[in-house]
Amino acid sequence: MNIQAMLKQAQALQAKVAKVQEELKAREMIGTSGGGKVKVTMTGAHEVTAISIDAEVVNPEEVDLLEDLIVAAMNDARGKINKMIEEEMGRATGGMGLPPGLF
Repeated sequence: MNIQAMLKQAQALQAKVAKVQEELKAREMIGTSGGGKVKVTMTGAHEVTAISIDAEVVNPEEVDLLEDLIVAAMNDARGKINKMIEEEMGRATGGMGLPPGLF
């Protein structure tokens, strides 16, 4: 294989990856905690777009518990987003075994 062909393939792959990255930014995942009583919606760009808290969780005497539940739901959403990104990038690159966290 010559260098020109390899460069052309790399450019095509780069364009495909850029397209997938843009599409992933628009997708959303919902992270939950407390048995679904706290929900965080996050985009593929790791932006929180919504937080939903079941009324029974709101107790002024247990604010620390609510804070922990929100953090847990956000971490759950982020983990789901990262997994989705890895899977989609794996498909886009044909499973080339690119290093984790590259995207």
